[in-house]
Amino acid sequence: MIDALINLWVQFSHAMMATARDILPIAATIIGFQLLVIRKPLKNPKKIAIGFFYVMIGIALFLEGLELALFPLGKLMATQLTDPEFINAGDVLNWKDYFWVYLFAFCIGFSTTLAEPSLLAVAIKAQEISGGAIKSWPLRLAVSFGVAFGIALGAYRIVIGADLYLFIITGYIIVVFQTIFSPKMIIGLAYDSGGVTTSTVTVPLVTALGLGLSSTVPGRNPLLDGFGLIAFASLFPIIAVLAYAWFAEHRIKRKTS
Repeated sequence: MIDALINLWVQFSHAMMATARDILPIAATIIGFQLLVIRKPLKNPKKIAIGFFYVMIGIALFLEGLELALFPLGKLMATQLTDPEFINAGDVLNWKDYFWVYLFAFCIGFSTTLAEPSLLAVAIKAQEISGGAIKSWPLRLAVSFGVAFGIALGAYRIVIGADLYLFIITGYIIVVFQTIFSPKMIIGLAYDSGGVTTSTVTVPLVTALGLGLSSTVPGRNPLLDGFGLIAFASLFPIIAVLAYAWFAEHRIKRKTS
């Protein structure tokens, strides 16, 4: 018990040092501009120092949580869902045999995105600024469905071993055409919605799923096939939000005509 606590403390200390090293340039930039460019003293320096300390503790705990829980859990789920005994496949594996993998990828993409703090913040601000024209909950649902579909499609790509660029190029061609015909008010928000999905909650689980899946599917390489799911998680929310905006505008026009 004592040895386990000591090992945990050593790991956490290493994470704290690594976090401090990453946070230091941010703090130096902000403080340097405040003192040397703006030439005004920092307000409440004690609170700022305490805040940076809290940030370092939070990030260190989050990184340790990823290593201890989320990454192993994602890999474990991918391993179990692709086990030949579970999928009950014959001598030759078919992409249809991985139905539960696609469903799990869809569900994990939807649930993690819906709980994403950055998406919640953007959705609330969009509703405030638009005066209620853009609703927070439908926007979050649209983005979550987009991420869910994208990750499920990314899992399918890993299973069949297709080239990533084919999917990404096709997706952005769709985005370009959608952008031309979508309401201008929603375009910037739709593009930002793709970025906010790649944050603290979604990325760790999705990355673990991709690496675990590529490690267990026969003939796949984790380095070549394991990455790329985040690209799907960034692209398809844009498509989903633009589609939601187009249908919403079309429905309003039908009601008013």
